[in-house]
Amino acid sequence: MPNEAQDKPRAVLVGVQLPGVGDEEHESSLAELGRLAKTLGLKVVARVTQKRTALAAAAVVGSGKVKELARLTGGSGHIPSGVPAHRRRDDDDESEPSDTSETDVPLEASERASVVLVDHELSPSQARNLERATGAEVLDRTAVILAIFQRHARSREAVLQVEIARLAYMAPRLRESSGGKDRQAGGIGGKGAGESQIEVDRRKVRDRIAELRRELAAIEKDAATRRRRRATQPTVAIVGYTNAGKSSLMRALTGSELLVADQLFATLDTTVRALQPETKPRILVSDTVGFIKKLPHDLVASFRSTLEEAREAALLVHVVDASDPAFPAQMQVTATVLAEIESAEAPRLLALNKSDKLTEEQRSALVQAFPEAMLLSAKSPADVARLRARIIDFFEREMIEDEILVPYARQRVVSTIYEQCRVLAEACDETGTRLRVRGRPEVVARLRAEL
Repeated sequence: MPNEAQDKPRAVLVGVQLPGVGDEEHESSLAELGRLAKTLGLKVVARVTQKRTALAAAAVVGSGKVKELARLTGGSGHIPSGVPAHRRRDDDDESEPSDTSETDVPLEASERASVVLVDHELSPSQARNLERATGAEVLDRTAVILAIFQRHARSREAVLQVEIARLAYMAPRLRESSGGKDRQAGGIGGKGAGESQIEVDRRKVRDRIAELRRELAAIEKDAATRRRRRATQPTVAIVGYTNAGKSSLMRALTGSELLVADQLFATLDTTVRALQPETKPRILVSDTVGFIKKLPHDLVASFRSTLEEAREAALLVHVVDASDPAFPAQMQVTATVLAEIESAEAPRLLALNKSDKLTEEQRSALVQAFPEAMLLSAKSPADVARLRARIIDFFEREMIEDEILVPYARQRVVSTIYEQCRVLAEACDETGTRLRVRGRPEVVARLRAEL
């Protein structure tokens, strides 16, 4: 039986450590790119890194590193002659040997990498130069994330969101085909250049994006209507870095059969379920798409409607993978994205997850560093029960007790009160049904207004 790992496409990671980026942060970013590659089904076989004052204009890394990449991929190692000479000189290696061997002996065909993943955003010309020099497919960090999102999107809304972001990314990177002459003669008598094929292609992409946005707007309208219907119920949104364990926690809190996988961006679709065992009133819990460092802006914009669940939630449960050494930076990324969607000031409960992977010393250090946080494991029923109690306590603190008299002519409101409040006592007299209730102030006020 063939080895599955050997059948996977082989990939090389490329990273440039720029001024102001520490060794640990640089290493963490490359390690994360490696996990993205694994999620995409690639096998990372080598890394090429370099310290530079700025990204090389022609190919991100210097000419020496380009040749090193070419040895790993079987390419020529030469940047096309069309790149200006002064730019090629500027792109000479500045320092820092890579993690790979310095030998110039080419690898056997079976050992060569067919994909190059760059931990930076590439310009169209940089991507083309790297492809020509290495003979491999070149993807920057944004392209890798988009490919994963495209693979994991399930609902129609997620598919549309990812496709819009993918087309927006692709539009400036369209290339002129070999037959890319003027499509039309243009002008009277055919004088002057007309619309080129690449202009036609870009216009088609723009038209397609507009069409997808119209379809997405209709879906978002329905989603907004559903959120308005849930506005009377306490809501909790689970947010955090990708692969922090949000779906596992959601599954444990609600008893729902959600996909749980050790992959980045395994969950893209927002799921809303009731906290289990159910409370009165019901508390709704929503799972949201995970965040990541350098999350493409177009994806944040496209998923804005999905992230509305987080913006409109009364409480955010910020889940952190406490076993990941890079979790402080991941917390900052989550805070940045929440600020982008105007949720920075929302009440938040910090859940330091995966405590089962920590030593006793590490757990003690986290308790001291984050005294208000909950240290837990989504795999522990006792820990999940403690988190459930904290969530219920949050909503209980703002609830009030009051008495509502429902006239017999408006008895249909009684069932609504039972749905949206906790009924402590019920009595009937000649005027109607008297209910002693406990609920959120705005809910009680609205119910009174209906009578």
